[in-house]
Amino acid sequence: MSDIDIRIIGKAGRITLTRPKALNALSYDMCMAIDTALRAWATNDTVDLVVIDAEGDKAFCAGGDIAELYDTGTQGNYGYSRKFWRDEYRLNARIFEYPKPIVSFLQGFTMGGGVGIGCHGTHRIVGESSQISMPEVGIGLVPDVGGTLMLALASGRLGEYLGLTSTRMGADDAILAGFADHFIAQDKWPDMISTLETDGDTSCLDTAASAPPTGKLRDLQDDINRHFGGETLGDILNSLRAEDSDFSATTLKTLTRHSPLSMACTVEMLHRLRSTSLSIRKALELEYRFTHRAMEHSDFLEGIRALIIDKDRNPQWQHGDMNVPASTVSQMLQPLRGEALTFEEG
Repeated sequence: MSDIDIRIIGKAGRITLTRPKALNALSYDMCMAIDTALRAWATNDTVDLVVIDAEGDKAFCAGGDIAELYDTGTQGNYGYSRKFWRDEYRLNARIFEYPKPIVSFLQGFTMGGGVGIGCHGTHRIVGESSQISMPEVGIGLVPDVGGTLMLALASGRLGEYLGLTSTRMGADDAILAGFADHFIAQDKWPDMISTLETDGDTSCLDTAASAPPTGKLRDLQDDINRHFGGETLGDILNSLRAEDSDFSATTLKTLTRHSPLSMACTVEMLHRLRSTSLSIRKALELEYRFTHRAMEHSDFLEGIRALIIDKDRNPQWQHGDMNVPASTVSQMLQPLRGEALTFEEG
């Protein structure tokens, strides 16, 4: 497949995304090729670890290839998107639960679906250009691909803040929030990969890692915790509106660009996950409740139209007054009868 290069070099299973002109966006076929390789390598004694990287300077992976999802959804074909998300989420779980080390090198943009491929492994490497984010609420979706797991585990209320604002995290911010492990200067990455292939040992990463330049989130943590601790989206908005500060003004302006339904559901999802015995499978199952319904009932198609297709950047969101009824959130996240996400081998 020209979009992805899968091979074994030395002691490493090697996966390289090769769509740099498309910012290495993930297609369904790419996801399934990765899944097939991981299944095979799990029991292959010649493969000690897996290395995932990507061609190009701009992006490790800027997300899923959503143009086809839009085309099928606007034609009333909801089955394709449900299959895409179902099988992609199973791959995300496989990466998280994989029995061997998975090392990912995350240059440039790592967004949405790219997080699902690159941020669930055991060794997540960021560098000078890394920009990691979960931007789904800006297109009428919710943080998915297991992203809600990391958001729910992030310190304080960073999860709500990152999920609702789609803030891009540099290296230090990504490590702070739990989306990455090590900062290694990018000019060292080729040597790191060569050593991993030769030795099949991840200790070289610890040796090469250094402290990244200080990010922005550390200084914002107190503001974030104060304003994003409410039970609902309405609580968060009320807190921000009640304070006259640069942080509140800037954050409110950002939130007005995003889907109110998506933001309200994101807050509820994080609260639910924190209140249970959190696991990658529980996070993905809850995410799938929303995405399974997304084509019919959320702002997803309108968000894609406004930002990707027509590019007028003027989406007509549901609940434009930012008042999302609790019953609507509940309906989007209620269990799927007979169609819930499962993780059986197939």
